[in-house]
Amino acid sequence: MPTGPNPNSQYRLGPDSMPQEGVPKGEIRGPFHLPSQAYPGTQHTYWVYVPAQYDSAKPTALMIFQDGQAFKDENGDIRAQNVMDNLIYRREIPIMLGVFINPGRTPEQAEPSPQTGWGDGTTNRATEYNTLDDCYPRVITEELMPVLSREYNLSKDPEQHGIGGSSSGAIAAFTVAWERPDAFRKVLSNVGSFVNLRGGDAYPDRVLAAERKPIRVFLCDGRNDHRGMVSGVGYDQRMDWFLQNVRMMKALTQKGYDVNYTWGLNLHGQKFGGAIMPDMMRWLWRDSPVSTDPKDMVERGFRTPVGK
Repeated sequence: MPTGPNPNSQYRLGPDSMPQEGVPKGEIRGPFHLPSQAYPGTQHTYWVYVPAQYDSAKPTALMIFQDGQAFKDENGDIRAQNVMDNLIYRREIPIMLGVFINPGRTPEQAEPSPQTGWGDGTTNRATEYNTLDDCYPRVITEELMPVLSREYNLSKDPEQHGIGGSSSGAIAAFTVAWERPDAFRKVLSNVGSFVNLRGGDAYPDRVLAAERKPIRVFLCDGRNDHRGMVSGVGYDQRMDWFLQNVRMMKALTQKGYDVNYTWGLNLHGQKFGGAIMPDMMRWLWRDSPVSTDPKDMVERGFRTPVGK
């Protein structure tokens, strides 16, 4: 780590990540439990954020976050529900449902939580999130999405479906979109683990070798994120988080993807990603339709709850 203060201490949440007076608060429903066929014997816990402006008569956009307990933690580094409340209210992102899903676990395994950690050693997280196959995409597209569609009026347009995560949750989100661009087109990646945990450093070469897919990606990472020093081995570039994120950016750029990125000084974690979460969401969802009619006072006003 460089001399001076801890790099993560330089990043703080802004007003868009905090509850604001006068902004309608969405409701977080759950927890719900989803038995898995892709990983037999496991189940996924998830919560659904329903914005105050949700109208069941209108198809609605969707954003899914891996490691859901960390993204929705009211005292955490992201607080995604506050970001969505504020940005939806000001018409900076479309009205959208948010889903916070935890990695799968067997009944005897502890649920990840802010107190017990992210679940790498106590759940199916490492297998689900870091393996480059179609099993976890099946959880999202074939197990979760049908359940959500029965309960809510989800848009069927994949351009209206986004997915994101941090660390292993970020590479998992990319894998879902990579394997199923027919279902998800927007990816938010914070300190993504595009490293050799289970061969994830292969992605840049896969991106370069494959036909370009209709995916939009925002990458963020830090110059001090796990720089590849492996105990007993020395430097291993395949385990250098920052290097591998830069490789991903270069591969996506070279292939002509709609990609944005920013590099901080942060260590591994969600401090930097939390600080810029509102901007990442604005960029990913920047092409939502707008009315330019100067007489359209609905478009010119804040989004209020349905029926008010």
